Amino acid sequence: MSTDPQHVEDPALAGKTAGNTAGKTAGTAAGKAAGNTAAKTAGEARDIPAPAGIRHKGPLELRRKAAKVTMSDRTLLDTKGPGQFVHTDPWRVLRIQSEFVEGFGALADLGPAVSVFGSARTVPGSPNYELAVEVGRQLAEAGLAVITGGGPGSMEAANKGAVQGNGVSVGLGIELPFEQGMNQWVDLGINFRYFFARKTMFVKYAQGFIVLPGGLGTLDELFEAMVLVQTRKVTSFPIVLIGTAFWSPMVEWIQTTLVAEGMMSEEDLDLLQVVDDPALAVELVVEGAARHRNPNGSTTGNGSATGGAGGTRG
Repeated sequence: MSTDPQHVEDPALAGKTAGNTAGKTAGTAAGKAAGNTAAKTAGEARDIPAPAGIRHKGPLELRRKAAKVTMSDRTLLDTKGPGQFVHTDPWRVLRIQSEFVEGFGALADLGPAVSVFGSARTVPGSPNYELAVEVGRQLAEAGLAVITGGGPGSMEAANKGAVQGNGVSVGLGIELPFEQGMNQWVDLGINFRYFFARKTMFVKYAQGFIVLPGGLGTLDELFEAMVLVQTRKVTSFPIVLIGTAFWSPMVEWIQTTLVAEGMMSEEDLDLLQVVDDPALAVELVVEGAARHRNPNGSTTGNGSATGGAGGTRG
């Protein structure tokens, strides 16, 4: 037998040799039979992975090729190892979890609030900008915190109004290819990497949405809120659109196309209320939230329109 530590004999050959030796020693056919059996057994053993080939990696049990992995703590502690692990899905799960933890922790004690949406391209001093300022101010004076996307335009205006009304001004920023940054009127700002984590905060910590004229981002938030209410993921969540001239064509298209072709139900239009007056928008959101807290209570709306007090139904 070789004494070279690098040399490993073939198990089948070793078994056969041992058997033949035993046969010669015994001088009988039984010895040869034993040798052949030993060779066969040793040969088959090569096809069965040894128990030592099993690896455990956390809750995973790995065998054969799958067992050829680096230990988790080695990957963590070996500073010479590759840094690509921070771009893997398991690592992203931790980042996503951290965004929810940070958001929940920062907003848990916020109190009653309303999320306000509108275009980031709204120009300061324009009618829509001043409209957003007034919405923010009246929400603050009604004792409601104002939550926006934290960016410029209508978001900035609503935050500005909240500060002027001596209220709480919140901004939920998002990582974008074009840097926006948090506007100067945000008192409590949280930046997110992931849209879905940010959207959760908009809905979870608000008792309704007020939506000013805006583009794709505004429409995204609007229709997602409608779907959440329609599917009863959230209940009695008032959605008020400000600007009848801007929103009426969209509402008409929903009525004449989606409803007419059976793509959505007639009653789904009741999810929207369209107004022009900021004070009425705030009133509708407050009343909607009150109905949610006290579903058997009466409201004080004085409008005769289908969509609610003084508003037009979407």
